[in-house]
Amino acid sequence: MKRVTLGVIIGNRGFFPTHLCEAGRKVILQVLEEQGFDVVILPESARQSGTVESIGDARACADLFKQNREKIDGILITLPNFGEETGIVNALKFAELNVPILVHAFGDDAKRMTIADRRDSFCGKMSTCNNLRQYGFKYSLTTLHTVDPTNDSFKSDLQSFGAVCRVVKGLRRARIGAIGARPGAFNTVRYSEKLFENAGISVATLDLSEVLGWANKLTSGDVSVKEKMDAIRAYTNTDGIPVESLDKMARLGAAIDTWAKDNEIDATAIQCWTSLEEFYGVVPCTIMSMMSDTLRSSACETDVAGTVSMYAMQLASGQPSALLDWNNNYGGDPDKAVVFHCSNLPKSVFADQKMDYQEIIAGTVGKENTYGTIVGRMKTGVFTYCRVSTDDTYGEIQAYVGHGQLTNDVLNTFGGFGVVQIPNMQNLLKFICNNGFEHHVAFNLSEVAPAIQEAMSNYLGWGVYHHE
Repeated sequence: MKRVTLGVIIGNRGFFPTHLCEAGRKVILQVLEEQGFDVVILPESARQSGTVESIGDARACADLFKQNREKIDGILITLPNFGEETGIVNALKFAELNVPILVHAFGDDAKRMTIADRRDSFCGKMSTCNNLRQYGFKYSLTTLHTVDPTNDSFKSDLQSFGAVCRVVKGLRRARIGAIGARPGAFNTVRYSEKLFENAGISVATLDLSEVLGWANKLTSGDVSVKEKMDAIRAYTNTDGIPVESLDKMARLGAAIDTWAKDNEIDATAIQCWTSLEEFYGVVPCTIMSMMSDTLRSSACETDVAGTVSMYAMQLASGQPSALLDWNNNYGGDPDKAVVFHCSNLPKSVFADQKMDYQEIIAGTVGKENTYGTIVGRMKTGVFTYCRVSTDDTYGEIQAYVGHGQLTNDVLNTFGGFGVVQIPNMQNLLKFICNNGFEHHVAFNLSEVAPAIQEAMSNYLGWGVYHHE
């Protein structure tokens, strides 16, 4: 997972004890290091131990942040004492970074409330937030209003904020590759390329004929094809799969990899049926599964918005995402459902898996043209689900997000599947239907819903429903 770099501002107000800032600096930097963060901060040799109070401090801090503009993913404002709110907001104003901001305040010790040790950070945090709002800055808060940095609550806040920073930075500069047109019957995967571009998400398109043309020009003797063939065989059990089909997969994968690298593509959405099967003779599921498993999310049925959903959770968690259908009820339990795809799920979400053929479309194009799916049951445990959608009618990007549990309930079926349990699921399903969301949903075996909500709603300005 990419390390997050935080610009750190230590607030100080002169008639409060500066020694609290000196001690606070040491503890906050120690906790940040332990939690895996890199920092950009005024040196301790700067005025008043590198704290920010005066206009000069603000300028110095802003200049340092500007020099590290490409490194800084977010900003941590920490208040060991009341803090000088004008110095803090001026530093942010002058730096012009437009990154997420976390506001933290140290707590007072009720036994040390004399002028020598009193912090008043409880009050100062309100003043800082008031000024941030006046100046138009978006910011995040810790779970507890004041908290010792060594407290587990603050450490959890840091990790969640790190996820927010990765999502915001990643989505604001994301490049999604759309390979092929959407299947004609799937109006559900329509999306607004312009709305995404306005949010910083660029879509690079590639006609399916081009990628198939490149794949057909490659031979089994090409280095890139040999490497891809070895990778496929190392990735999954290919027993019973014709060598000719594996060769086609390797050539297709090599062609997509080359295009994605040349165009700096972060994630892809691919037209997976039925043109590929009819005119090339395999499904692309294994290739897509391998991309997702190596943190290059790949969605089927040219679902670009689904890819964005997958990529957002991948950024937050550092783990692979999958795209599935909300597919079936599970008996009469209103809080359970079957999730399914046919499938290109990444290997790491499966309890067990193997390569097979695509049973759904084999009857249409022939079994021999549908080898390459990755099938099996998903692992049990917690997960986050997310769906991003462009609402063209209202000109905005919307999303929903939440947590659930993959269960071990009995289910005998094909493809890639799992049984999920979600609290108040009927209300979630009503929300999906009433707001016209797609039947595709992204899954990630982590718990990052609060970070996804914070990143998308607070910093990206999207409408987000957090189901709980």
